[in-house]
Amino acid sequence: MVSSDQRRRQLAREKFERQQQRREEARRRTRRLTVIIASSVAVVAVIGVGAWLTFDGDDVKSSAKAEASPSASPSESESSAPEPAMKIDKKASYTMSLTTSQGDIGITMDAAKTPHTTNSFKALADKGYFDDTKCHRLTTEGIFVLQCGDPKGDGTGGPGYTIPDENLTSLGKPGDDGSVTYPKGTVAMANTGQPGTGGSQFFLVYKDTKLPPNYTPFGTMDDAGLKAVEKVAAAGVAEGAADGAPKKAVTIEKVKVDKA
Repeated sequence: MVSSDQRRRQLAREKFERQQQRREEARRRTRRLTVIIASSVAVVAVIGVGAWLTFDGDDVKSSAKAEASPSASPSESESSAPEPAMKIDKKASYTMSLTTSQGDIGITMDAAKTPHTTNSFKALADKGYFDDTKCHRLTTEGIFVLQCGDPKGDGTGGPGYTIPDENLTSLGKPGDDGSVTYPKGTVAMANTGQPGTGGSQFFLVYKDTKLPPNYTPFGTMDDAGLKAVEKVAAAGVAEGAADGAPKKAVTIEKVKVDKA
């Protein structure tokens, strides 16, 4: 018999997956719109007439704006930018330091098992990609994570490329419900719910959380960092919800990735 607590966790996981799927569908609509805009620009160049295009109620001024958030996996007819060239030493240890408005968070990265993920974070951090970005999502029921890494701050942003999933078997064999436990302190990649769609968004686990083993676990928070995230979680979600922007706003001021 499934307990009420197990059922609540299952519903929370299902909600998480549905949200990821909706974001994937939104990104696909955006990419289709980009193709439409590109065609319209070509027509304008010929006939000399300018126009606004409206999609889902939003005015889009240029294809460049539409392409600013392609963190989803492209279809066969679509493409994204290549991931950064591999420059890290796969045999070395790396750390990621997050300076945030709620305290410093130190992360030990598993570069040997997650070289693509570690290399991507270093490339992005070196160019200041994460500076002055917000952790846009906190969940306090069913799953217990603080999600960060989106330059747009709404869960739809990404670096313009995707990276492969890594280290997915490290948390053990899934249980009967198809989930594994992401232990408290784990740092893992967010994605659209489809394989190979990681970009720049990641989540910090502040309490043991059951999820399908589909999210690359690439690091572990230090004690001080975990305490900082726990304080954010204790303050709750804005407007008393269980999933949304944290009431205690978290701004990532600076990110550094270095050899340990």
